[in-house]
Amino acid sequence: MHWQTSRYAIDLSRPRVMGIVNITPDSFFDGGRHASTRSALDHCERLLSQGADILDLGGESSRPGAHALPLQEELDRVLPVLREAVRLGVPVSVDTYKPEVMQAALDAGADIINDIFALRHPGAVEIIAAHRRCGVCLMHMQGEPKSMQTAPHYRDVVTEVGRFLAERARILHECGVDAARIVLDPGYGFGKSVEHNFELLRRQQELLASGYPLLAGWSRKSSLGVVTGRDVADRLAASVAAALAAVAQGARIVRVHDVAATVDALKVWAQAGLPSWQACPEDK
Repeated sequence: MHWQTSRYAIDLSRPRVMGIVNITPDSFFDGGRHASTRSALDHCERLLSQGADILDLGGESSRPGAHALPLQEELDRVLPVLREAVRLGVPVSVDTYKPEVMQAALDAGADIINDIFALRHPGAVEIIAAHRRCGVCLMHMQGEPKSMQTAPHYRDVVTEVGRFLAERARILHECGVDAARIVLDPGYGFGKSVEHNFELLRRQQELLASGYPLLAGWSRKSSLGVVTGRDVADRLAASVAAALAAVAQGARIVRVHDVAATVDALKVWAQAGLPSWQACPEDK
């Protein structure tokens, strides 16, 4: 199993760590710490030294309650960092839902587009389909960041999330995008209650029925704070535990702020030979 991206075929025979680089002043955990180009690039290099396999650059916060960022402001934040990050020797993802940012990022050498709206904005599918090799991550979200946590509701969260993701992947596949380019993200914390998030985690392996690899992002999220009673700054242990639980339930990529601790935990996991669910590539 691998994830085909613009420049790299990422081997998913072992779990991979995607390091978060928020080029924002207002992200829920580290907003403002890496908002300048120089500090963001320093953070990229730090994450790579800690063992990150992929860098994920984002110029717009998607925290609950966040407002949309003007297009030019997002481009001005992301592109200078991206142009340098693509020289660091690892796949670089850009976290955006705007088709114009997707196109500019791909033109600048991005390997992956990571979209919280799963390419639902007009023109987004066409941009990905027109690219010869780029990878894409399709995430489930009920609603939009500004209002998604107001009153999330599902009859069966796992069935509904799985159905949505399978349909978005089908649309891409029918547009000529090879299955090896597609990864799915259940969208932990995006339009879901604490109960929804943990039901998804308990039954995450059911999402593997589509045959696509899964990416999971639990890092520092509020559901972990509810369970542990800890503020966002004190959720390292909970974040690592959630990442391991997601891997146990079949995730092949974990998206995290705390790369070093997650990499160490996964090394111990691998050394212990602990099992995890895996979708069969032959099912695609």
